[in-house]
Amino acid sequence: MPEASLYTLFSGGAQGAEAEFGRQAELHGVQEVNFTFEGHRIERDRGIRVLTQEELERKDVSLSYVSKLLHRKFSNGPQIRMVLRTIMHQVDAGLEVFVIGTIQEDGTVTGGTGWGAEFAKICNKPLYVFCQDKTAWFTWQNDAWATIEPPVITQHHFTGTGTRFPNDAGRQAIVDLFTRSFGK
Repeated sequence: MPEASLYTLFSGGAQGAEAEFGRQAELHGVQEVNFTFEGHRIERDRGIRVLTQEELERKDVSLSYVSKLLHRKFSNGPQIRMVLRTIMHQVDAGLEVFVIGTIQEDGTVTGGTGWGAEFAKICNKPLYVFCQDKTAWFTWQNDAWATIEPPVITQHHFTGTGTRFPNDAGRQAIVDLFTRSFGK
């Protein structure tokens, strides 16, 4: 097994999948960086990295573009804009991206998590999504989702993000990912 302390999880520490990624990182001895912004409530207090206004502005993205890409409307509120920016920091920092969510019929992943998956595609990062509805892992290859055997963490810098509402299968997928990668 690889030495877990040499690995770093980049996440957001939010309720749900991100908090579970963080709990598993801590349990296995993996370092943790949680990107956030002033005034944002998160569950994890380990490895907090509060982004400056300048850092957040560098990751500004058109909400019209994100809405078009994900085939749904994102409000123009400041909170959603800040969350999307922190997700971009998470994806930028990792060399591979693990997502817990639901792959929809149109090929996008639900919620703000979908932006993380789409940004990983844009950045050409290895992308693994555990689809809670299908209880299976998928990867993005040749412009389509392909079912795969459950992955392992192979890069020392990796991203873990996902839905605020993981089901039992989604939470177990995170536990199993860390166990496969680093042992008990």
